[in-house]
Amino acid sequence: MQAEQRFPDHYFARYDENDDQVFYRYPRLTVHIDDAAIDALGKLFNEELPVNGTILDLMSSYRSHLPADIEPKHVVGLGLNEDELRLNPQLNEYHVHDLNREPALPFADAAFDAAVCTVSVQYLTRPVEVFAEIGRVLKPGAPFVVSFSNRCFPSKAVQVWVHTGDKQHVSLVRCYFEYAGCFEHIRTLDRSPRHWISDPLYAVVGRRVV
Repeated sequence: MQAEQRFPDHYFARYDENDDQVFYRYPRLTVHIDDAAIDALGKLFNEELPVNGTILDLMSSYRSHLPADIEPKHVVGLGLNEDELRLNPQLNEYHVHDLNREPALPFADAAFDAAVCTVSVQYLTRPVEVFAEIGRVLKPGAPFVVSFSNRCFPSKAVQVWVHTGDKQHVSLVRCYFEYAGCFEHIRTLDRSPRHWISDPLYAVVGRRVV
């Protein structure tokens, strides 16, 4: 039985079920969260990500928001739009890959010191399978940082995300970690800047089981 069958089937339906590669054919050169939330995200990465590590940026775009302080050795981006990935100055390598079509990642076991998924988890239609794959490619003890706000493309976000609020989103992403069965020390964080005009920022962080 697939892990997603822990949830009702309709949870991962979308208003737009057309091929994702058609939707993401043209680059969207936007950062999706405002400057205050980006600053909060950078501080979170400083706390959670290892220095001089090999990092996987899952569902990457034209910016990764990795702080210079961690001095990553190698950053690999995986996303749907090649133009966005090519324009990302922090990526040393990138792969165009549709996770909703093929959750299996094109990387060896224990290849990465950390992984991040920034403001994109709401688009995964097979999230538990993807999280299990992240666990496979992470080294024991390595962190996976999943961050999100309250913005999305509603036509492509899964129904369980569209019809719930911030607190439910945090609980849902925590379930993805738990159901994947390969993470421990799972924590939920509210790193919202606390300015009424700023975007909220939430995260769930888990570490690959040692």
